Amino acid sequence: MGLLSTITAPEDVRRLGPAQTRRLAAEIRDFLVHNVSRTGGHLGPNLGVVELTIALHRVYDSPRDSMVFDTGHQSYVHKLLTGRQDFSDLRKRGGLSGYPSRAESEHDVVENSHASTALSWADGIAKANTVGRHDDRHVVAVIGDGAMTGGMAWEAINNIAAGPDRRLVIVVNDNGRSYSPTIGGLANHLDTLRTTRGYEAFLQWGKRTLHRTGPPGRFAYDWLHGLKKGLKDVVAPQGMFEDLGLKYIGPVDGHDVSAMEHALRRAKTFGGPVIVHAITEKGRGYIPAEEDVADRFHAVGTIHPETGLPVAPSRFGWTQVFAEEIVEIGRRRPDVVAITAAMLHPVGLAPFAEEFPERTFDVGIAEQHAATSAAGMAFAGLHPVVAVYATFLNRAFDQLLMDVALHKAGVTFVLDRAGITGADGASHNGMWDMAMLRIVPGLRLAAPRDEATLRDALRTAVDVDDAPTVVRYPKGALDEPIEALETLEGVDVVARRAPDPEAATGASVLVVGVGAMAATAIAAGESLAAHGLAVEVVAPTWVLPVPENLVKMTGDHDLVVTLEDGVVDGGVGAMLAQRAAERGVRTPFVHTGLPVEFLDHASREQIMTAQRMQAEDAVRDALAELAQD
Repeated sequence: MGLLSTITAPEDVRRLGPAQTRRLAAEIRDFLVHNVSRTGGHLGPNLGVVELTIALHRVYDSPRDSMVFDTGHQSYVHKLLTGRQDFSDLRKRGGLSGYPSRAESEHDVVENSHASTALSWADGIAKANTVGRHDDRHVVAVIGDGAMTGGMAWEAINNIAAGPDRRLVIVVNDNGRSYSPTIGGLANHLDTLRTTRGYEAFLQWGKRTLHRTGPPGRFAYDWLHGLKKGLKDVVAPQGMFEDLGLKYIGPVDGHDVSAMEHALRRAKTFGGPVIVHAITEKGRGYIPAEEDVADRFHAVGTIHPETGLPVAPSRFGWTQVFAEEIVEIGRRRPDVVAITAAMLHPVGLAPFAEEFPERTFDVGIAEQHAATSAAGMAFAGLHPVVAVYATFLNRAFDQLLMDVALHKAGVTFVLDRAGITGADGASHNGMWDMAMLRIVPGLRLAAPRDEATLRDALRTAVDVDDAPTVVRYPKGALDEPIEALETLEGVDVVARRAPDPEAATGASVLVVGVGAMAATAIAAGESLAAHGLAVEVVAPTWVLPVPENLVKMTGDHDLVVTLEDGVVDGGVGAMLAQRAAERGVRTPFVHTGLPVEFLDHASREQIMTAQRMQAEDAVRDALAELAQD
């Protein structure tokens, strides 16, 4: 029986000897590669924090001491050490979440996987411990160097430094990467600090060797120590942290359990805020990950564990279409620039960056800065394209509203992973954007349904220079092409169905499919026609503001059915109904979409079924509505 199988709680980890901790680390890496290769998940980040997490649980007493993991995608090792070793359904419905989850364990604190938040959580917990006089409790926040590029992390540090007696330790998990290599001034500073480990080793050699020679040797050692400090002040000014009132320990080898334990114990006994700077390697111990220069296997699908190659090649997807089209646009438009928030590869901007490096700006995990910086670029004559996951646009709403829209800035926001994303759970579902953006004055939003409409929407969006534009699309493989039968003043009619003659009721239904829901809308239309209804199915690409002709069309039918993969309250369908009512249209509406609630991790299909978003659900609701008349 392996050592890992005997670990059911953190106290089991604390009983191990040095040789056993090394054996445990090796077993955990084998476990991760074997299991995550079958389910998919965040492999590289977890391979990089094995020893670091073991050391945390040997020094701190979770859950009495609070451990907060920033983003949480590196929490698999933490799960294993707190008794959760069934990874068979990782990130699937009913299985373990891919992030910390309070529903799973008392050892989990923060479920939100949006980056740069851990230090604020830790600050709040530490303040509560002080107010509640829990002086024997500690808080430790693990944050990557990538997340340290987010402004919220530095807002938290500013506040943490104001509480010199709070028992709070910040572990900077420094692997030089977020998804891909970390960029920016802070990254350069930490990179400099990484280079000082040679000084530490030299100093230890000097201490051992020169002290053996008596007073002359001790004098030489003291001189070298002073020289080293002087060099460090120039080459690696960790004084930046200490000047803020934070004790700095490091750099420490994050793959040496003993070294990490020693540093963490020093930090724990200090009695105030401490930064422990741990140097780690993303993908550590798994050759395919170590050789992956793009993102070190940050997140993988199902792969062959021996080679790291995907079990099934990825299908041509939405992100790839954007990646191709934005390069074509860039070739035609020298004023188009690209902005990303530490996600150059995930959002498809790597090809643009390769061809136009001087026109590509990775701002780090700083969506707020990305939006306002884009407004500045627009003012100066450029047309910025800001590409982020839909869920992360939430973080920049104020900047989009007050810096971009208020100033009528020609900025295009491209929202990848819009709608249901599934396996990553509540924090990653890009379901809020349409309801949120409908209140932004002057904003235009496109929800393309296939490759052709995505390409066309992108070209149209960058031609708008006096207002913000948004193009959203889902995660994964492309839907089959859906040709328009005709386009009526900006509204694509994608299907018309005469009623089944034997069941004809004389009633007609307008079915509106938004973006990725167009195919579902067509299927619903087919079924409604079989129930004796005349059906017209439309799939407008530009849905905000609501097309005037679409509003007009609602009055030509006996019922309107809307389908969207965003929150239904306040969504596109609700706005269409509102605009129709304002014009005196009395046609009833049936809306299909997501509820205003956080959705557990599951597949897209499972979520659509659970939330009654399948074609048969829309048909059932439509027939029930018509039966009331």
